[in-house]
Amino acid sequence: MKLAIVAALVSSAAAFAPNAQPSAQTALNAEADRRSFLGAAAAFGAAAIPAAANAKIDYENVGYLGGSSIIDINNANVRAYLRLPGMYPNAAGKIVTHGPYKQVSDLYNIPGLTSGEKEVIKKYESRFTAKEAAPEYVIDRINNGLYR
Repeated sequence: MKLAIVAALVSSAAAFAPNAQPSAQTALNAEADRRSFLGAAAAFGAAAIPAAANAKIDYENVGYLGGSSIIDINNANVRAYLRLPGMYPNAAGKIVTHGPYKQVSDLYNIPGLTSGEKEVIKKYESRFTAKEAAPEYVIDRINNGLYR
């Protein structure tokens, strides 16, 4: 009976004892674990970085969006008309909401345009151009998100 009790105690103590492995084996396991961890972390990091957007950064008509004396009536923001006295906000608002235009003379066909607004458009007609509407800029014609 004493032998059975001692055997039971030894077996329960052995269940909680750490496994003894050679230190060289432990170092190799640690190195392998470190490599696998770093490999997994690098793979996760590469997957988490978003791919670059294929944005059109070299728009050939960017000067006509408000950075020159000529304004593109199809792509320029409503704020580009601030430099033309009498255009902003009424006539400019009507121009940007009723595009796109094939030519500058189409501006006179805007519904609800008053005679005063037509005179102002006539005054600055030489400073307008009608380039092809670019979706990257048309979306921001009315509100480009710039606030005071």
